[in-house]
Amino acid sequence: MAVQRYPFELETPPDFVGFPEDTLAFLRELQANNNREWFATHKKRYEQHVRSPMLSLLSALAAHLATVDAAVEIEPKKAMYRIHRDVRFSADKSPYKTSVAASFTFRGRDRKTDPVLYFHISPEEVGVGGGLYQPSSDQLRRLRAAIDTEYEDLRRILGEKRFRKYYDGLLGETLRNVPRGYDKEHPAADLLQHKQYFAWTELPESSITTPEFTTLLVDRFTAVIPLLHFLFRHI
Repeated sequence: MAVQRYPFELETPPDFVGFPEDTLAFLRELQANNNREWFATHKKRYEQHVRSPMLSLLSALAAHLATVDAAVEIEPKKAMYRIHRDVRFSADKSPYKTSVAASFTFRGRDRKTDPVLYFHISPEEVGVGGGLYQPSSDQLRRLRAAIDTEYEDLRRILGEKRFRKYYDGLLGETLRNVPRGYDKEHPAADLLQHKQYFAWTELPESSITTPEFTTLLVDRFTAVIPLLHFLFRHI
């Protein structure tokens, strides 16, 4: 039986020492029992072994990333996504998300529309990354215009040793051809074809139960922050 390291309903989260073993067990059981009755019965487990340690982790990340880049702002309770799903326009009426996740961005920016740093823990993966996942048509237009003439700057960012240590280039949906108005032989045709601009990597499941999980996330966020700066300069 997992040791309960986090007291119930703390006003101030404790220092992050790793997620309890029960965190992933809870998410897997929720995946198999995604209904309000089950969740009500196990809500205390959620508070103790998911929400409380997640808030502690976000507090630790806020302190560490403030020394990396002062533009990054994390308010733990705002950064953490709610466990409840919005099912109003979804065919899937499952009431709860089966992952714990958070996103945050630069001070004064909106994480709903702007580039973000993001991570989640789910029964399938522990993932971390950053970028612009759902750019608006105007944001895409501005980014492509910038890449047209400043693609070497973006290639330099993507080629940095720290970035390449964790990420395998840009991910996301792409067009089959270069966008209308650009030369199909453009030296940055591959970058212009992107419809999304983000980087993503995974961490071992076992890493979440250690205090070092904070450092693992900080290292990967640090590596992708230059990409966010590029995106923010041009959207």
